[in-house]
Amino acid sequence: MALPSCWMTAAGSDSDDDDDAQPTRAPFDESGEPFDLQKCVERKEMEEFFGLRHLFVTVFLYYFANYMVVPAITDVTMAAVCPGKHECSQAIYLTGAQQAITGLGSTIVMPLAGYLSDTYGRKVLLTLPITLSIFPTVILAFGRTTYFFYAYYVLRTFIAMAGEGSVQFLAFAYVSDNVPESNRAAVFGIMSGIASSSYVFGNFSARFISTSATFQVSAAVGILSLVYMRLLLPESMMNINRCSEETEDECLLEKAPPKKGQMFKTMPSVDDVLGLLRTSPTIAKAAVITFFNNAADVGLTASLNYFLKAQFHFNKNQFADIMIISGIAGSISQLIVMPLLTPHLGERHMLSIGLFFNFAHMVLYSIAWAPWVPYAATVISILSIFAMPCLRSIVSKQIGPNEQGKAQGCITGICSFANIVSPLAFSPLTALFLSNDAPFYFPGFGIMCGGLSAMVAFIQSMMIRDTPPATTCTVENSDTSEP
Repeated sequence: MALPSCWMTAAGSDSDDDDDAQPTRAPFDESGEPFDLQKCVERKEMEEFFGLRHLFVTVFLYYFANYMVVPAITDVTMAAVCPGKHECSQAIYLTGAQQAITGLGSTIVMPLAGYLSDTYGRKVLLTLPITLSIFPTVILAFGRTTYFFYAYYVLRTFIAMAGEGSVQFLAFAYVSDNVPESNRAAVFGIMSGIASSSYVFGNFSARFISTSATFQVSAAVGILSLVYMRLLLPESMMNINRCSEETEDECLLEKAPPKKGQMFKTMPSVDDVLGLLRTSPTIAKAAVITFFNNAADVGLTASLNYFLKAQFHFNKNQFADIMIISGIAGSISQLIVMPLLTPHLGERHMLSIGLFFNFAHMVLYSIAWAPWVPYAATVISILSIFAMPCLRSIVSKQIGPNEQGKAQGCITGICSFANIVSPLAFSPLTALFLSNDAPFYFPGFGIMCGGLSAMVAFIQSMMIRDTPPATTCTVENSDTSEP
């Protein structure tokens, strides 16, 4: 790793000519002040953090554009599919089908995107999902009649198959490229906190503007995020050739048996993903946690608004209020709570705490008996939102620097697989227990089942043990070493 600029080499006539000369600490730094190693390290860390500012702005604008339309989508869907009704099974099934199809495509695309980002750079791969996400919003900016809605629905489904979740994991991979392991968990939390902040501002904006203006502003901000990213975000600095210099003992994908006869030798395969899971017990456990926790979250997302609309006749404004509280809780959780507690409790314990409270707040949603209860359940989420950033940080420390895209893409691909399974399980349950044909009266039964899935993830998190981080190295595909 390069020395901080404030670490000076001793002056000497022979040091410039000797390539093996070791740096020594000078009594004064570059400004002429007495040398202070602690201040030097802190200055280096601030430089690294400040270097991520364009990524933070890009992520904020992208999520702002996407989140501000969420409160309005439920009402738009209900008005297009079941006008004048407060309960609509068709709308629930449409939402569930969209999530399942999206998950199916993402399961295939996300690991591929991770591999390609390791090869061609994070910025190149970020361009595609940010660009594509603009088009569905533009459709609803023009109109929200039944025909416009179904055009949006089809286009949004196909685009989400290729881009859902990719901005998140590519941003995490970008951070992993540029931030040392000691600071990575905190920066992951800050990254997620920025996304939560955009969630707050996006939903706050939707709370006070009309539905038509919501989609128009969203499209404009989406275009701004694309232009900003292309003009100002530098390409990530990935260390491409370290394997030739460092040990390859912990290059996890190289431990997998070589594959023969593949046409596209640099492309990921199911064997690559399985090889990654087999060679790291920690990542294998993280994959199980990812699946069950994401299945719970997707089930909640798919059913909560319809549950609240059927039970308490919530509309766009109440949905926005809930989401604003959730976003504020997420921002506090990841910008304040996580950076303060993680150095003392460790990522494993923070992960378990987050998963437990994820279970608790879902159970409270499911038994909501008054309109104020969902707001209380949302406040509890302040202790659950940092679970996934902690999990991704744990995974990143088991992987060499040029495997970050592959590993984060693998985790996102598992999230996408959960997106397939979760709607198939929870959407029918939600529709059934909100209808008059329910076998017993429990409108929140589908949400309760999602909470049980989060409990499975919590139990699995208790089994993760501390393991040494991966030795710095780069993975070269085992395909290229055929005899």
